[in-house]
Amino acid sequence: MKPERKLWQKVKKFMPEISFTRLENLSGFGTPDLLAYNKKHTFFTVELKVAKGNSVKLSPHQISFHVKHPHNTFILVSSALYKDEKLYEGSRCLELVACGLRLDPLRSGLDLIYNYFKRL
Repeated sequence: MKPERKLWQKVKKFMPEISFTRLENLSGFGTPDLLAYNKKHTFFTVELKVAKGNSVKLSPHQISFHVKHPHNTFILVSSALYKDEKLYEGSRCLELVACGLRLDPLRSGLDLIYNYFKRL
């Protein structure tokens, strides 16, 4: 199983109150991996990334999507270097590419990320 798919399985299992739809990027270049909907009737998107080291690689299409849609878009990053997953706002995608995982996340750890998503 590819690392990103493992992250998807972990997120889906850990966040049962969030309705996720996996978008198999046949929709268009740069479209995030997940369309999500919480119990407060809020839609949001999540791009899943598994980083090697501190760097986070986003394609130009992914960057374009997040720049064009800066609200309720997120990038969830897992890395073997860090114990917890990190969540970044899509509006900070350029900073994330430049700084990598040294950039302070919006939330760190699936429990805090889950609670944040439930409150959107």
